[in-house]
Amino acid sequence: MGGAPLSAAGVVVLGVTGSIGSQALEVAEGLGLPILGVAAGHRSEALEDVLRRHPEARVAVADPGAVPPAGWEGRFAAGEDAVAELAALRGAIVVNGIVGFAGLRPTLAALEAGNRVALANKESLVAGGPLVEAARRRGGGTIVPVDSEHAAIFQCLVGERIEDVARFVITASGGPFRGRSRAQLARVSPSEALAHPTWKMGPRITVDSATLMNKAFEVIEANRLFGLDYDRIAVVVHPQSFVHSLVEFVDGTVKAELGPPDMRKPIQYALTAPTRRPAPGRSLHLAGVTLTFEEPDVEVFRCLALGYEAGRRGGTAPAVLNAADEVAVAAFLEGRIGFLDIAEVVAETLDRLPATPVEDLDLLVAVDREARGIAGEIVARRHP
Repeated sequence: MGGAPLSAAGVVVLGVTGSIGSQALEVAEGLGLPILGVAAGHRSEALEDVLRRHPEARVAVADPGAVPPAGWEGRFAAGEDAVAELAALRGAIVVNGIVGFAGLRPTLAALEAGNRVALANKESLVAGGPLVEAARRRGGGTIVPVDSEHAAIFQCLVGERIEDVARFVITASGGPFRGRSRAQLARVSPSEALAHPTWKMGPRITVDSATLMNKAFEVIEANRLFGLDYDRIAVVVHPQSFVHSLVEFVDGTVKAELGPPDMRKPIQYALTAPTRRPAPGRSLHLAGVTLTFEEPDVEVFRCLALGYEAGRRGGTAPAVLNAADEVAVAAFLEGRIGFLDIAEVVAETLDRLPATPVEDLDLLVAVDREARGIAGEIVARRHP
């Protein structure tokens, strides 16, 4: 982690056309920070609009076959190497809003360059936690989390000692299927799973929220970010999504970070920490608001238990968890498997691939590829 005062030359936004990336761009513009560079998966109208607004920004497109249109020559590069090189611009704050395993390499590049990473890419810590920590030590870079839950914990720990923490309590909205039985979930459709009651997110993370896999990833991230063991990281369902997470200390004191659901606030704090600036969005008004909390049903929402299991196994197990989930969620969205099959595909993939130490990125890439292959085979076998 980290939190040096805001002194960067500017901001690099990775995944700029996605939900987090577009909001990060809005926040950086509001703060008056120069946009040094942006990255996207492919050329699009949305990307071209960003570049019209920021004609001095460098651009990287992960698609190796992308060709620059007229006027982009000299500031355009294509391929995954180009995205990593953009993340390594020294002195930049790098907002990593890339979705998926592809976000890991830019995180490593940014940390090795000594940059601050405003991290929204879950896979960096879930799949590559040991590599991320090694890159941070080598390069001296820092991580400030953007996920609302980890941003809340990060802020609650300001001025505190981690050894005085009794436990973290990560809140979950419960998604669109809170309170339903397994029988009721057997026939839910992708459109129902994508109807999140609180947050507006991309399709994969929205389905992960519905299965509670998103919370499973966040438990692993909390362990990686703050070093607390899994027995001291709890999850509680809080459907109003006002309390973003809590930290309980050994003397019984509990700190919580509260606010209306708005990702711009944690994004801004990740850019400005430890200082604060005026921010857009609603203020917190608690009068008339009822806040409720429930224990998660890990029998119905099995993915949360699988996350704890993979985290405790350590090594490559969280990378397998992530890869299998990505394949299973894609198959569900395509209508090839049912909602409850997502957890079954992930569980079988974890059983078939024993955990090994994370030695380097090449090993992790190979494990990721193997896990995706196994998960694909399981999907095909279940629903040819």
